[in-house]
Amino acid sequence: MALDRFLVWAPVVVWAGVIFLLSSIPDLGTGLGTWDLVGRKIGHALEFALLGALLFRALRAAPVAVALGSLYAATDEVHQSFVEGRVGSPLDWTIDTAGVVAGVAVLARRR
Repeated sequence: MALDRFLVWAPVVVWAGVIFLLSSIPDLGTGLGTWDLVGRKIGHALEFALLGALLFRALRAAPVAVALGSLYAATDEVHQSFVEGRVGSPLDWTIDTAGVVAGVAVLARRR
């Protein structure tokens, strides 16, 4: 039982750690202008879609997975506001949360 819990929660914790580390990088700009902006927003959505899917896999409750994923997205934006060269953005939180919803929806449909 404890091993089963570990096996479903370890990927959530590891991926949340990866997101935290990526958010700690001072500047992710590539100098590609609009393409850079679009790419980073897509990246936000994809990384949080994976988090949403992992949360749903662990919790098996879509509303709770979405709520926790969105809450983590909010804390990620706060974290970024303390990183030089980064900003916390309500728009990014919205994109992150949309990613969480998408990840939960995709995995929920497969089950």
